[in-house]
Amino acid sequence: MRWNLPARAAAIFLAACAAVPLAHATDYPARKPLSLIVPYPAGGASDASARQFGVHIANALKQQVIVENVGGGAGMLGARRVLTSPPDGYTFLHGSANEVILSPFLNAAAHYKPEDFRLAQPISEATIVLLARADLPVSNVDEFIAYAKRPGASPLTFGSVGVGSLYHIMTEYLGRRVGAEFLHVPYRGGAPALQDLIGRQVDFAVLPYQQAMEGMAAQQQLKILTSFSDKLPAPLSRLPLISQSKTIPDFVYTIAGGYYVRQDTPAAEVSTLRLAVGHALEQPDLRQRMEAEGRLLLQPMSQQDADAYAANQVSKYRRMIRELGLKPM
Repeated sequence: MRWNLPARAAAIFLAACAAVPLAHATDYPARKPLSLIVPYPAGGASDASARQFGVHIANALKQQVIVENVGGGAGMLGARRVLTSPPDGYTFLHGSANEVILSPFLNAAAHYKPEDFRLAQPISEATIVLLARADLPVSNVDEFIAYAKRPGASPLTFGSVGVGSLYHIMTEYLGRRVGAEFLHVPYRGGAPALQDLIGRQVDFAVLPYQQAMEGMAAQQQLKILTSFSDKLPAPLSRLPLISQSKTIPDFVYTIAGGYYVRQDTPAAEVSTLRLAVGHALEQPDLRQRMEAEGRLLLQPMSQQDADAYAANQVSKYRRMIRELGLKPM
């Protein structure tokens, strides 16, 4: 389900942005710079995206936005950094389902739950792709599923960025849905998983899209069998959609990203931050860069729509985890 605002609602939203100053009756955000928490080390895709958004958010708020990289614990340390900060809107998370939903569902060490956060504004849905080693005798996702299920076949091996990651859980769930058995080979990140796929050490991988993958496919180093999207940004329009599959067209998954605050942050501060992020989403240069990297940028939402979007994400992953019978580690 997509939560993009209808044209009339979007027009009302943008009119509100123009008519209402982002700094409301209180002194927020005038007192001090804001801390934008990235729950991964500097230099990665999440960090690069946050820094680009941060510039536009700072311009909208007329206040400095400082990006802080708080890596560790598969994103849990950064998430906890936000939850242990005062609920005043000055500390917010560049987050996704990995840190906000899957970590507390699957790791008892998280010591928080998804409902401890409030999604101020969703920003994007990043593309996830199914990749196969170059010599696997399949050319699309339906042939891949048939090949994995062939009588007497050994389980296909797949690489992921780590145990309990979205890509690991997605792939296990895909196997459950289609009745195929897969053997997980965890890696410490996407780069080594991709390297071993090219080296034919694993049969396939489910990973976030990178522009370089299309060059690798053109050089016959790997195959891109499908995206798990039902809609793609224009630069990626040549990739196949999972909705085109005859076997499992409803297996739609993306990496939903957004800006989160503590649940008990005052509504006025959340509204100010939401409008600032909405301003960033309207910038053509940011949209062009993000879409070239495989991210479908969303339209600005009302808080009601943002809350519904977040609830839908939690419900989707809770159902997946329940059907797989997974328990916190």
